[in-house]
Amino acid sequence: MKIGIFDSGIGGLSVLHEAYHRLPGQEYIFYADTDHVPYGTKTPEQIVEFAIDNAQFLIDKGAEALVVACNTATSVAIKELRSRFDIPILGMEPAVKPAVEGTDDKRIMVIATPVTIREDKLKDLLHRVDEEHRVDLLAMPRLVEFAEKEQFDTEEVVGYIRGRFANFDPTDYCALVLGCTHFNYFKPVLEDFFGKDTLLVDGNYGTVHHLADVLGLEMNSDQDTEVYFDDYHKMLDEYKTEYYFSKNFISDENTLEHLKRLHNRLEEVRKI
Repeated sequence: MKIGIFDSGIGGLSVLHEAYHRLPGQEYIFYADTDHVPYGTKTPEQIVEFAIDNAQFLIDKGAEALVVACNTATSVAIKELRSRFDIPILGMEPAVKPAVEGTDDKRIMVIATPVTIREDKLKDLLHRVDEEHRVDLLAMPRLVEFAEKEQFDTEEVVGYIRGRFANFDPTDYCALVLGCTHFNYFKPVLEDFFGKDTLLVDGNYGTVHHLADVLGLEMNSDQDTEVYFDDYHKMLDEYKTEYYFSKNFISDENTLEHLKRLHNRLEEVRKI
């Protein structure tokens, strides 16, 4: 089974990396729309156009199923994609439901892009699952910018995070929902701010689990398997992955080294 995964940029690698753990026997095509990143500051019309183009490219490359590894694109474009293309297409949404169901009565923070927070899809989700109105929303668009520059724990990043949370008391929160796949890279800094008792929740496992169910694939349940890369050949060959940045096939060593570092960062933060 050849599975296409796309995002506005490198955030979707966190979904691909979880798939490496859970569905290691499949073939993958990863597409980062780096010409248009970030999506969170674009208009809905632009995002729909980009998403259709991304999906068509992956299908033309042989993808038999698609994962929209972008909460922003899912919130705006998933209905249009499903109406246009006759293959399984899965989206992502902030993991509010497991955060609500798996925590006590303290508050829950959802951080996401401005578009995700503004769109009706998240509002509908909150209406369904946040019956006690415990959830607060906060846009953090610059985290996408920092991630694309591979800046995860610099002074500027820490300052930005602390500035955005300046009006909130971290002790009020039992869970922080990462409503953008780019945000996974910042788990250590976010944990430092909120403390180790605050649950950090992302949607990667749930998305891959849903993908396995839809495609009838068997999930690897080995929690202890580590996926680190000493060289990028294993990343390409053993894990059967093609990488594209805005329709450009990635084969140069510098970019492959960049991807290798990103995967290794995701392995480091995966259990936080």
